[in-house]
Amino acid sequence: MKSTDHIRWGIVGAGMMGREHIANIALQPNASITALADPVASSIESSRSAIGADVPAFADAAALAASGLCDAVVIASPNFTHRDVLAPLMDARLHILCEKPLATTIVDARALAVAAAGYDRGFWTGMEYRFMPPGTEFVAQVHGGAVGALKMLSIREHRFPFLVKVGDWNRFSANTGGTMVEKCCHFFDLMRLIVGAEPVRVHCSGAMDVNHRDELYDGRVPDIIDNSFTTVDFANGVRAMLDLCMFADGAEQQEDISATGDEARLDVHIPAGEIVHSPRVGFRNAKQVTRRHVETDPAALAAGDHHGASFHQHAAFAAAVRGEGPVIVSADDGLRAVAIGLAAEMSAREHRMVEMRELGL
Repeated sequence: MKSTDHIRWGIVGAGMMGREHIANIALQPNASITALADPVASSIESSRSAIGADVPAFADAAALAASGLCDAVVIASPNFTHRDVLAPLMDARLHILCEKPLATTIVDARALAVAAAGYDRGFWTGMEYRFMPPGTEFVAQVHGGAVGALKMLSIREHRFPFLVKVGDWNRFSANTGGTMVEKCCHFFDLMRLIVGAEPVRVHCSGAMDVNHRDELYDGRVPDIIDNSFTTVDFANGVRAMLDLCMFADGAEQQEDISATGDEARLDVHIPAGEIVHSPRVGFRNAKQVTRRHVETDPAALAAGDHHGASFHQHAAFAAAVRGEGPVIVSADDGLRAVAIGLAAEMSAREHRMVEMRELGL
């Protein structure tokens, strides 16, 4: 496939995240959405409205796969459906961008990673946070030696509660894998990317203290963590920490990432888009802090809720589909991010440190 070849896209899961993908595919050259799959009629109609065309719609992924209408497909269906949804799409040999998390259990995530390892089309796990322009520049600077030898990594996300989804499926850990999988696999993926090593142990202290406590669904109260501190020890000696709060929607910055090495500290603030470099200067010496603003295209910002990341991820994935670039986020990356999240969920429930070997990794 050449760069000028048109990519026909299918969307499996036509809800909120599916519509973010629709908006970002619309910004890509030589691409159009040619099919939708979702069992919920209102989601299909909302997505057709977003596309601006009466594209064919199917009740399930198998019917979309059999239609022959698509070259590539986005999986934006509920987390717990991914393994079943992916089977007919892979049988049809479509290029796949599967939203995070790859799966909700270690068994399913491992099975998908094994299947993708032998797949002859592009298989990409949707880890949007890698592609926020300020974050991408931050990672490049850390890898370029801006902090010297990295020793500590800190990620903070202080944000709004989980949004309402179709059927309220995201209120229960059985459907999502738990908050530390559903929300935080993004950050565990970033940790692996930045640190350049694999985790060996995880400790998480977390609970559902504020959000959803007064909600009932068929007599059940939600069971998802809304705040936590998680530490991850990596095989190369680097320590990483995630500070999550999902009732801090008034915070000026939603994400703050700090990398500290033996020579300097580097911070990135999102949505400010500011990168701050603070070299070591010695006790009482004048600080030598420098700041740089990283611009994000306004059209990319307007097309979703991930600070332009969905646009840049789609551009990179389209290059992979056309054979002009690599798959940047593999199914194995997706498996490993899920595994860290599951270890954190286990740690929070059981109030103990979890070794990654307990999950077979």
